[in-house]
Amino acid sequence: MAKIFYFLVFIFFCFKVGAQESDQQLSLIPQPLQMEQHAGYFKLDRNVTVKADGTDAELDKLADLFLQGVYDRTGLSLKKGKSDEKGKSILFEMVPDTLGNEGYRLSVTDKELVVQAAKANGIFYGIQTIYQLLPTDQRKSILLPSLSIVDKPRFGWRGLMLDVGRYFYSVEYVKKFIDYLSMHKLNVFHWHLTEDHGWRIAIKKYPRLTEVGAWRSGTNFQPGNNIDHNPHGGFYTQEEIKEVVAYAKDRYVTVVPEIELPGHSLAALAAYPDLSCTGGPFQIPEKWGIQEDIYCAGKEEVFVFLENVLAEVFELFPSEIIHIGGDEAPKKRWSACPHCQKRIKEEGLKDEHELQSYFITRVERFLNSKGRKIIGWDEILEGGLAPNAAVMSWRGTKGGIAAAKMGHPVVMTPTSHMYFDYFQGEPYLEPYAIWGHVPLRKVYGYEPVPEELTIEEQKYILGVQGNLWSEFIHSPEMNEYMTYPRGAALAEIAWSNAERKDWEDFKRRLEEQYNRYEQKGINYSRSAYQVYFEVTDDVGRNTSTVNLLTDSYQPEIYYTLDGSEPTLQSSRFEGPFEVPIHKTVRAATFKDGQRISPVSLRSIVHF
Repeated sequence: MAKIFYFLVFIFFCFKVGAQESDQQLSLIPQPLQMEQHAGYFKLDRNVTVKADGTDAELDKLADLFLQGVYDRTGLSLKKGKSDEKGKSILFEMVPDTLGNEGYRLSVTDKELVVQAAKANGIFYGIQTIYQLLPTDQRKSILLPSLSIVDKPRFGWRGLMLDVGRYFYSVEYVKKFIDYLSMHKLNVFHWHLTEDHGWRIAIKKYPRLTEVGAWRSGTNFQPGNNIDHNPHGGFYTQEEIKEVVAYAKDRYVTVVPEIELPGHSLAALAAYPDLSCTGGPFQIPEKWGIQEDIYCAGKEEVFVFLENVLAEVFELFPSEIIHIGGDEAPKKRWSACPHCQKRIKEEGLKDEHELQSYFITRVERFLNSKGRKIIGWDEILEGGLAPNAAVMSWRGTKGGIAAAKMGHPVVMTPTSHMYFDYFQGEPYLEPYAIWGHVPLRKVYGYEPVPEELTIEEQKYILGVQGNLWSEFIHSPEMNEYMTYPRGAALAEIAWSNAERKDWEDFKRRLEEQYNRYEQKGINYSRSAYQVYFEVTDDVGRNTSTVNLLTDSYQPEIYYTLDGSEPTLQSSRFEGPFEVPIHKTVRAATFKDGQRISPVSLRSIVHF
């Protein structure tokens, strides 16, 4: 009887463990289109064979990338085999499908794991999902829950922009930036390569662009006149750019270069002052801000220069779309320039705004003649939009709405929700930022398709993008801090259908995403744990009702009213509470007995 009893206990224990493994809550970001969990699990060990069609070079390369990815995350070395081999396996298979170029199907049973897609892009995204099924705690037994997923992205443009003009990032870090971008199923790397404060791309025909334009004498390191007078600069050789583009291609990321014109061009004018209205001389500025000197729209040599530069850009970047900037171009120099005024008269233009439209349209014609298209910031709408241009809507959503109504493609990237150089937590608890407040909840709450558009007009919304401007982001670590986890919120609104979004569940899934960030060494921000306040004043009673909130999942918040720092012995927040005036609330978030946020404070004062 004793043997039978222990046998039954053993069977019960095994069943319970199996049930726990199969019923575990998954933490996939972005949320898949459809997902169904089943009983059981797939055990990943050295007996598993990774199989792909050996005659397909792209699939074979993906299998190698996956083997390395599993090893990096678990220390487990899997073996590679042929598609017809027997035994437990992970199979990558190209099949006709209706999920588009980036969709995939993922099936996990106790005997096999299968990723199917119509294109290799889809296989790659299925692999990213597998990585998120792996444990992050380096357990010896790696159990993947049995499930089936059908998935495809909502938008074709899912982008992140990195400004290397104001702060130069190494090739090594740019590759990391692409790695982090692709692990979130983002697919566009917008590379801001030229700026008033630095020209970062080598152009063989114009060597002074990097000899002179890639270097400045100092950097405005925080708001105001705070200048670090150590020289800063750098540029990418054409071979390095080819290396980055190839690296991104292997991760199904399109690199869209930005060559700014007609404004944000002072680094080029410092190298070649004859391209300006005044003839210079110019010095690359140390302090941030919009510069009045821009390319002269009245000189033919400017267009010759730009066409020669762009011709070399075409050789380096296969992207059909080239970003030409078009933003923040002051017209003061054009207004006083005889060459520009002559151009306005000869072309029958109304004013300097139409002269900018002429400038952009002329550049567009050249790109179109080479099989390329332009995208620009929404200022390119001013004076008339170039015939085939796409618009990146950054000054709110009005530019994007106007362009879509005109039948032009649009990428939504408004400052209000998509500028990741803005503060993400309480400003007094954060590193220097340029301005603005874009917390995690605001990013996640953004809907890229404006309700003002008709069903037909909505088709022109290509997607959504986050931007990392580098005025006050001066290290890879700070770049990562400003990007993540806001980049995860961007990923979900870019990939997942709107009806699949769930803020509470996203916060839950982020807890495991943070572990993945730590595993990869990403210096992510913990600002989501910061406490922020909702205060309702009752002036008549000299009290206020205070609610304590965070952007984290089920936070454990403790607070004080007596001026002391919150501890586990302080009052635990259970719901909104009343506070008399002239009191200061101090609050912080705790987890596993430790404080995990700085102390937030709010003084209760009635005016």
